[in-house]
Amino acid sequence: MSLAFTLEAPIALAPALVFLFVLDRLDSFRLVSLRTAVLTLAAGGALAVSAYFVNAAAMTLTGADIGTYTRYGAPIIEEALKAAVMIYLFARARIGFLIDAAVVGFAVGTGFALVENLYYLYTFPEANVGVWIVRGFGTAMMHGGATAIFGVLAQSWTERHTKFEPALYVPGLAAAVAIHSMFNHLLHAPLVATAAVILLVPAVLFLVFAKSEHRIHNWLLKDHADHERLLATMSIEFAHSEAGRFVSELADKFDAVTTADIYAYMRLHAELVLRAEDLLLARAGGAKPEITAADRDGFDRLHALERKIGKTALLAIWPHLHYSREELAELYELESRTRRHA
Repeated sequence: MSLAFTLEAPIALAPALVFLFVLDRLDSFRLVSLRTAVLTLAAGGALAVSAYFVNAAAMTLTGADIGTYTRYGAPIIEEALKAAVMIYLFARARIGFLIDAAVVGFAVGTGFALVENLYYLYTFPEANVGVWIVRGFGTAMMHGGATAIFGVLAQSWTERHTKFEPALYVPGLAAAVAIHSMFNHLLHAPLVATAAVILLVPAVLFLVFAKSEHRIHNWLLKDHADHERLLATMSIEFAHSEAGRFVSELADKFDAVTTADIYAYMRLHAELVLRAEDLLLARAGGAKPEITAADRDGFDRLHALERKIGKTALLAIWPHLHYSREELAELYELESRTRRHA
């Protein structure tokens, strides 16, 4: 490894990683675990390898010259690949809020940029330090920022929809492609492009964080109160509540044992959501709450009930339970932590 590489690699690789760390520290709720950040970085890196071959095939197929393809073709291919990972995470309820959408999106884009910049470092060792300043502070931040903005817009458009609606991801993808394309249009003036990225990407994401922290806190308090009321009605006057009437209707479709298991499943689900929200609010307040054996036992019982109820009954009741993606993301985050502390 040459001295030049040792000096230039940090310039090309560090800026986006440092900014990702800053974003993670700004998240007082700690919505994105270290494991998730590492996995999404790795996914972004794998996408960069895939993009190399897809871009080569697309250039051959279209016959476009390198300049035209860089401005119009590459942004579509690369942003679509990065967006595919994000859409998968949205569909699996692994992202529930604007903040984690921004952090995870930036992590995917950063992973993509790191592999891309490593390739250029080894391919063009003679390039001067100015090239690596542009690639580190410009290109890498652009990749991270474009995917983060896709994530924020996708979360904004889809958060009220429990069903997967592909069209709702189009505005975010269009914005990411436009950002990428505009950056590539300025490659004849790389310092201007880099300066624009350094100014705009942090400003947009810091604004998202500033707006979202208060919004998430208020949502958590409201949802926490809603689940407390639900648990209270399940103990006192459940039969007269909407959820109680729903369980009563199930008695006509399923046997008594299955109906009782569904009731227990609903109650345990609400208890676990409350626990997840307690932990998020505690972390936002600066505390470091511990995962307990009771948390692990709760998820073991939840999955045992799912197996007892069976897929057919779960599919029948799921649309009536009205679980939001935020709640499902909270549960996933809590369960992930319980498994890591097992």
